[in-house]
Amino acid sequence: MNIETQSCVITGKQQVSVTQQQVEWDGKGTLVRITRGGICGSDLHYYQEGKVGNFAVKMPMILGHEVIGYVAESDHPDLKPGQKVAVNPSKPCGSCKYCQRNQQNQCTSMRFFGSAMYLPHVDGGFTQYKVVDSAQCVPFPQEADEKVMVFAEPLAVCIHATHQAGDLHGKHVFISGVGPIGCLIAAAAKARGAASVVCSDISERSLRMAQQMGATATLHAADGDFAPYLADKGYFDVAFEAAGHPASLQRCLDVVCARGTLVQVGMGGAIPDFPIMALIAKEINLVGSFRFTHEFNTAVEWLAGGVVNPLPLFSGEYDLREIDAALQFASDKTRAAKVQLTF
Repeated sequence: MNIETQSCVITGKQQVSVTQQQVEWDGKGTLVRITRGGICGSDLHYYQEGKVGNFAVKMPMILGHEVIGYVAESDHPDLKPGQKVAVNPSKPCGSCKYCQRNQQNQCTSMRFFGSAMYLPHVDGGFTQYKVVDSAQCVPFPQEADEKVMVFAEPLAVCIHATHQAGDLHGKHVFISGVGPIGCLIAAAAKARGAASVVCSDISERSLRMAQQMGATATLHAADGDFAPYLADKGYFDVAFEAAGHPASLQRCLDVVCARGTLVQVGMGGAIPDFPIMALIAKEINLVGSFRFTHEFNTAVEWLAGGVVNPLPLFSGEYDLREIDAALQFASDKTRAAKVQLTF
């Protein structure tokens, strides 16, 4: 079966267009009619710079990895036509040592939507029709708000980050950097039983969003009073660094208590003068956090069940034919947090 589809394709720096393509479904996997997608920071990097890190766009590639839709056709008996699904953008190999350990986010041959890591590139989900492995489809109730459900992928990232910190019940949590990911970490930490969640950022707008997303207190990163959290080798049991900035990391090391945990979520450049003595002297547990595994299913359940309401982050929507305007608006962090495309 061949189907015409319109796709949001990037070919280089600030070179994006809507392209007519053909998608073939041969009876294997699931053909999903994509209805909505969220623009992520990686989409913006591809648009603004033509690359993410060292992975440059070298051929036409469909953008996007935060997508939902409904089943058009499927080889899976539980995925009936019309069933609404969130699409997990991760496709691990299933056979490497990490997949065998149920650590699929570390798969050595991961095929992740909208990635220029491989050549040919892995196409993303900003297209009207996409064939995926049926295991990538996570059903959700027909009546669920699609604006909410499209947050499944970023929420999964944040739930995974909180799992990296262990049990949060009754813990005092600090989050440095509250863009969409930091705000969703705040919501996930509260959902997992944190006693308090204090957030810091240089943006007043971001701090207001953090309050709506579950922060119990906020502090401006430049002129807030952090003194109460510095005494006795730090106050917080857990700190999440979500800005990817050296000053933000230093702040987390300062306010987390001795033998506390610091989860590094934000992606930044190298830190040549890493404050390693603070890490050693306070015996801080430093752990990274990358993507997610089973947390994608948890995110779908939480969103469908109202455990987390992400709509304070929703900044607007655009038709797929307005992809250029949508990316430009999403790039303006003074106005936009999460921007969505409709298909």
